[in-house]
Amino acid sequence: MKSLLFIAFTSVLTIFSTVKWEELRSYEGRFQIESPGTLTEKIDTIQTAIGGVPHHTFYWQAEDETADNLFFSLIYYDLPENGINSDSIDLIEEFFTNTTESAAESVRGDLVYKSYEELSGFPGYFWRIDYLDGKAVIKSKAWLVDNRFYELKTISWKEKNVNPDSDKFFDSFKLLVAPRRE
Repeated sequence: MKSLLFIAFTSVLTIFSTVKWEELRSYEGRFQIESPGTLTEKIDTIQTAIGGVPHHTFYWQAEDETADNLFFSLIYYDLPENGINSDSIDLIEEFFTNTTESAAESVRGDLVYKSYEELSGFPGYFWRIDYLDGKAVIKSKAWLVDNRFYELKTISWKEKNVNPDSDKFFDSFKLLVAPRRE
């Protein structure tokens, strides 16, 4: 019996060890992060009242629909210089309230929770959206770093939404800027 348990345990370890996490360091984006595969970059332009704003998306999608996480992504873009930034103390909560509510509406989901979370002294939020009639979960963390907005996201089936890879992805995100001083 012990030998069967040992074989099963080593088989599980082998499966987990085959996933080789990769580090991405973006000097242009001013961040580094780890992901379970090579992140693909896509750059779009968002039209605003002051013109086009480059919108950078890095993503990785699981090949297997039974994976703990189906999708990992990081986006960033710069907000207009004269708009909101991380020093706009009075506007931060409203900005993130609008961001989280818009995210839930965009997938016809329910915002389950949100909480304030800083990174290197910069303001941010962590939130969860249940969607697809409660079958799937989007977890997001976002920060406003000066006038740059960063958002990390993982998507999973509801029954697998608590998993170490999602936490590892979020926890691996580091800014390549000096910490904010108040």
